[in-house]
Amino acid sequence: MDAVYKKIEVVGTSAESVTDAIQKAVAKASQTVKNLSWFEVTEIRGRIENGQVGQYQVTVKIGFKVED
Repeated sequence: MDAVYKKIEVVGTSAESVTDAIQKAVAKASQTVKNLSWFEVTEIRGRIENGQVGQYQVTVKIGFKVED
């Protein structure tokens, strides 16, 4: 059966890793959006504090199936 999907864009952050930032973004989106199907990382950046990586910031597009 054919389906229609919609995309949203969110930014996840983490002091630990890029992977953790992605997981946080998807987990938070899943609290308010149903039928999440896939994600696409479109941008990775971060904040530098005292010459060290202080925070990872990851822009994620998340696709979900539009209900009938």
